[in-house]
Amino acid sequence: MRVTLLGTGDTTGTPTVGCDCDTCEAARERGVERTRFSVHVENERTGEALLVDFSPDFRYQFLRESVPLPDAAIITHIHFDHLDGLGNVFRVLDELDVYAANETDPQTGESVAETVANDYDYLDPITVVPTTPLESVRICGFDVTLVPVDHPPLICYGLAIEDPETGAKLSLSGDTSYAVPDRSREVLAEPDLLLADAIVPAALCDAHPIGGRHENDDGVARTFGTKHMTREGALALADELNATRTRLVHLAHFYPEAEAFEEPLALDGEIYTL
Repeated sequence: MRVTLLGTGDTTGTPTVGCDCDTCEAARERGVERTRFSVHVENERTGEALLVDFSPDFRYQFLRESVPLPDAAIITHIHFDHLDGLGNVFRVLDELDVYAANETDPQTGESVAETVANDYDYLDPITVVPTTPLESVRICGFDVTLVPVDHPPLICYGLAIEDPETGAKLSLSGDTSYAVPDRSREVLAEPDLLLADAIVPAALCDAHPIGGRHENDDGVARTFGTKHMTREGALALADELNATRTRLVHLAHFYPEAEAFEEPLALDGEIYTL
């Protein structure tokens, strides 16, 4: 299993357009970036590739990393920074199965699968495959399981990707607060690599209108507002899941420059072989 981090940033990416903060300036000077979230997972046994989420930076990411176009894809939720790159498959792919959860979201009245099918009904190459969360499905030779997480007000999913022959396992938290349900934690547990949402450090929770949530015994917030984990929350989740290795993703440019490029914060282009 060859994992390429195509996009490790939040909704605006780093550097952010029009921003001259110390972190964005440092990213420009270093020649590094965090584009909008997407992960490429290649099955080197079968020669197939699975894409997790369609970043709006799809074209740029695939050109930059020279990875194979996907044979299948999976979408975790319908926020634009995880979905709107899907339009890039037009005239690029002849066919593509796109897996998405089949649970109805009370907020939208549709499942993720239905929203994708309705919003991209003009894309003849794609076939949306409604997928039941917490039930494994074979995709590109991997066993893939969507798991509900906590990203109000919309339904959102993390996922576990396992190679049934080698036992290699990749877990992704998805966009989530620290309140990942216990059943989902069971599915995500014991990964060789965990990609965990960690939008900002806990120290920045004071800047959020409602502050932080899910404090640990020392009062450190593990959730920033309601939707995303802090760095400290993501690392706590990694410990609880007993992750062999952890990379923090979905990172905002609000990390102070002195911390923004330190371990285990990920950057675009990182590659892991599991």
